Amino acid sequence: MAFFIASSPHAHSRRSTPDLMKWVALCALPGLFAQTYFFGWGTLIQLVFAILLSLALEAGVMKMRKRPPMLALRDNSAIVTAWLLAIAIPPLSPWWIVAIGLVFAIVVAKHLYGGIGQNLFNPAMVAYVVLLISFPVQMTSWIAPTELQPSTIPFSDAVSLIFTGFNLDGLSLQQVRTGIDGLTMATPLDAFKTALHSGNTAAEALSQPQFSGLAGLGWEWVNLAYLAGGLLLIKMRIINWHIPISFIVSLFIISILFSLFTPGETASPLIHILSGATMLGAFFIATDPVSASTTVKGRLIFGAFIGAMIFIIRTWGGFPDGVAFAVLLGNMCVPLIDYYTKPRTYGH
Repeated sequence: MAFFIASSPHAHSRRSTPDLMKWVALCALPGLFAQTYFFGWGTLIQLVFAILLSLALEAGVMKMRKRPPMLALRDNSAIVTAWLLAIAIPPLSPWWIVAIGLVFAIVVAKHLYGGIGQNLFNPAMVAYVVLLISFPVQMTSWIAPTELQPSTIPFSDAVSLIFTGFNLDGLSLQQVRTGIDGLTMATPLDAFKTALHSGNTAAEALSQPQFSGLAGLGWEWVNLAYLAGGLLLIKMRIINWHIPISFIVSLFIISILFSLFTPGETASPLIHILSGATMLGAFFIATDPVSASTTVKGRLIFGAFIGAMIFIIRTWGGFPDGVAFAVLLGNMCVPLIDYYTKPRTYGH
């Protein structure tokens, strides 16, 4: 038997980058199905469009860099970036929202830093933050869950709303969102924060229709679906448990403490854990192997920091859900975290 001498790193996993990216997308399917069930066809349509556009952008940038396009297309990283962005934006957002976001994600946040493995920040979250700051109305125009809608939006109307701005009957997106009953179409986190800022009590905020259930109608099931997919990623050793567990535990503990000491002024722990993009962020976004911390202690600190920042932004910040901002702030701290948590050299 031949004995080969090779330099580090010595990887113990036979999984390639394309294989890892493929499993990340497959494990996100339960969450995608839950979003489609509760919020209609828009998410699925956005996803197909985003994947096609991301592959075209990836190939175009690689040609501009005078490199073979298939080298980048085979690693499936563009598909995962498109996937994360598509499921994070409101289902019936205009097509150009996705297009602008992917240009920032693929061209700016990824390839301007040198391509996969060189980006300092999570590309999908860079795109999301740019879109949220630049187009706040479009990025907060979530439709109500199907149970609260006067009538479901068929597939053909969803396609027409995304690519033309009107459904087949000539109604605009705003008219479709409002519906005949004039229901508020804010997310549970947004509705809760708005109600408190308007002088209402927490009990009055929770009496709104979208709060039926544990943490918002539909949203708790979406988060539980992403939790199931994330646990599968851990079981298959695609990701480590340190970041998602410290992320969730940090957010849960801080929300419990504030609920005990300032009752009625902050959302409950269940709302924080099972609403918004909590589980998506914990298992599929914060665990990005390129932009996350690389040491064991560093991953625990990184995840806990993101969980704390999410609570701060949700409670006192100007945006209802702070996952994207918290992840980017965590990415900024990675060099410092890794520097102070790197293991001692053997023999010291």
